[in-house]
Amino acid sequence: MVENKNLLLGICGSPRKQGTDFAVQYALKYATEKFSFDTEYWTVRGKEIKFCIHCNYCVREKKGCVHKDDIQDLYPKLEKAKFLLFGTPVFQGNLSGQLKTILDRCRGLVAQNPNVFKGKYGVALAVGGDRSGGQEIAIRSILDFFQQNHMVSVSGGAFGANLGASLWSNDKGKEGVQNDEEGLRTIRKVIKRLAELKQ
Repeated sequence: MVENKNLLLGICGSPRKQGTDFAVQYALKYATEKFSFDTEYWTVRGKEIKFCIHCNYCVREKKGCVHKDDIQDLYPKLEKAKFLLFGTPVFQGNLSGQLKTILDRCRGLVAQNPNVFKGKYGVALAVGGDRSGGQEIAIRSILDFFQQNHMVSVSGGAFGANLGASLWSNDKGKEGVQNDEEGLRTIRKVIKRLAELKQ
């Protein structure tokens, strides 16, 4: 699989088409229009996603994951993209179960090729119903995945987007995120920083 050094893959970890979906799409649109990224979007919504059962098939066989579900379609996209954006709603103060399963299931890719994520750039985005509802904890969980897999974590820098993009839906779904100008600014800061790293 040849890596596309201009490709930003945005993954929406929400099972609903609401605030997180809007935020990820907003980020991709901004990246395309402002910085000429190639972009691709993938969502957990409507997908068959099976939990990692830690059966070690991937480690033993080096043939990917034992599960044959919709994540199989995601694997080549992850391999191809140079830049990854993971977006999650806040569920119980952390990332969604769907996105956590995606991260767990990446073990199948890493078992085949330990360097599959090495040198890729990753950003995180979280949407909470409360202004301080667990967004930073969810973002840190995503950054931990980047760290573990030899990726370069990218934030928007100090003064507003220290760890990543943090948004507040005010429990109004898409409408709430659309009206969160401060949160949308954190997306723009993160994407701007990502663009500085394009080769």
